[in-house]
Amino acid sequence: MAIDRKAFFDSIRNGIFHGRLKQSQVDGLNVILDAWEATGLQDLRWLAYILATVAIETGMRYQPIREIGTHAYFTRLYDILGQNPARARTMGNTAAGDGARYRGRGFVQITWKNNYARYRDEVEKLFGVDILEDPDAALRPDVAAYILIDGMVKGAFTGKKLADFFNAHTTDWRNARRIINGLDKADLIASIAKEFYADLVTAAGTDHSTESPSLQPQDDEETWPVEA
Repeated sequence: MAIDRKAFFDSIRNGIFHGRLKQSQVDGLNVILDAWEATGLQDLRWLAYILATVAIETGMRYQPIREIGTHAYFTRLYDILGQNPARARTMGNTAAGDGARYRGRGFVQITWKNNYARYRDEVEKLFGVDILEDPDAALRPDVAAYILIDGMVKGAFTGKKLADFFNAHTTDWRNARRIINGLDKADLIASIAKEFYADLVTAAGTDHSTESPSLQPQDDEETWPVEA
């Protein structure tokens, strides 16, 4: 569903962003909107929740970020030399240094070698970069937007997906946080998502979100354009 960008940015500038919207924020939001429109998805609740999630995950910057911490911090949390080597191996971090190498990156924090490997082939096909060999490539805005939307649509991050909380029968702004991270900041994200939803409906001029379950992609459906 196409979004009238001028109407959208005018609305959020005077609302969520309290009259101050930086060019870097506009650029990041445009990348996410471009990626969303490329999927052909129509449920504006999904898009609103995606945008609200990025607000919190990036501190309202709307630019992909690298998880902050020292080498020792990432070793402790994610490495075979850290506090939970068994989990590190299970998540693919099998070599010393993998904890820091495969730290969180993106609009949402894709972390662990297994998760970088999961998106390696798709991202290389679409964008020509290898995020397993070059993890910082996950900071490219177009790559980060792809992983963000694909992961939230398909449940790649926690097993929970957007369709679990927004469908023809349910609108659950609070529990949708489980798509990313339990209920951490769930009420704040829900509040932001509702504001985005109102702005998006205004900018789109229509909303078909709850009309039919057929508007929601099934788990085995391709939600991105397939290249010939």
